[in-house]
Amino acid sequence: MKKALIFAAAVSERERLKNMLLELGFAEILESADLKKAEQLAFDAEPEVVIIEIVEQKSIWLDVVKTISGRLRVPCILFGSSISVEAIEKGIGAGGGGFLVKPLRREELWSAIEIAVLHNHELAELKEKVASLEGALESRKSVERAKGVLMRVNSLSEPEAFRRMQKLAMDRRTTLLKVAEAILLTEGVADHPAAK
Repeated sequence: MKKALIFAAAVSERERLKNMLLELGFAEILESADLKKAEQLAFDAEPEVVIIEIVEQKSIWLDVVKTISGRLRVPCILFGSSISVEAIEKGIGAGGGGFLVKPLRREELWSAIEIAVLHNHELAELKEKVASLEGALESRKSVERAKGVLMRVNSLSEPEAFRRMQKLAMDRRTTLLKVAEAILLTEGVADHPAAK
């Protein structure tokens, strides 16, 4: 990791965090005392990790965490003097990947960064798998619908309809999904009132 972004209201807190991050091997530390500026800085600089002080009186931090973790897919670590259970729940819902209570210690900070990065990576992998599975399910549904069309139109059994689709796919050197989409498209045109 090379770049981190810090939001903390107090200059002393930002300096303390900055020194810890430099000791941990970060090459560039960006900082802001203004959450909206920190958010913009995150989009401009794309840090590998964002550390945000929770200011419980202002709920803007939730929106900033949600935006940064959602759009940039960057782990956000949240810290504060005391963090209520409600703030932790809201922080998790917004995409917070770690929580620390002041005074921050270098060892705890490093552990929180490692866990947040790992969690962020695992979450990205899970989202990819879900998208892949959803795509496979949609493909399967299309093949099943096309099979149903062939069964209805040609009075075929399910295995016969499937074999016909497989043969079409092999003969045309295409996928079963493309054959299914073509069958469904043809059926859709044939069912359209203007085509009759």
